[in-house]
Amino acid sequence: MTIELLPLCTFTGDIGSPFVLGATPAGQRLIFQVTDGRAEGERLSGRQVGQVDGDWLTIGADGTGTLDVRLLIETGDGALVLIQYHGRVDTTTPNAPIYTAPRFETGDERYQWLNQIQAVGKGTRDGATLTYEVCEVR
Repeated sequence: MTIELLPLCTFTGDIGSPFVLGATPAGQRLIFQVTDGRAEGERLSGRQVGQVDGDWLTIGADGTGTLDVRLLIETGDGALVLIQYHGRVDTTTPNAPIYTAPRFETGDERYQWLNQIQAVGKGTRDGATLTYEVCEVR
């Protein structure tokens, strides 16, 4: 069985300074607000809406960062799409790639196909900006 990756979009998100909870039972916990997010692609494009978009990052004792992210975007034609993803990053290596597994939820008929796909993403962080290339897995 062959895995195909179909380009879905490039996601760019600007993040603010983290809220640092310190050493919690789960590990070092940081919460970043996503202050501006954009999905740009032929198959999915939209802009972040609302004020509850964020990245809950937990860093384990070995330096493995585990992401838990939720974003709400509005497409150019008015559909609301929830994007949720988990992922991993090696926080001990500067500029290490960030790997994610986005899922989508929408009630808009035009974008129902998003509810049925699994996506993967690979990203980088440049200062306060995160950029991910996101592909549908087939």
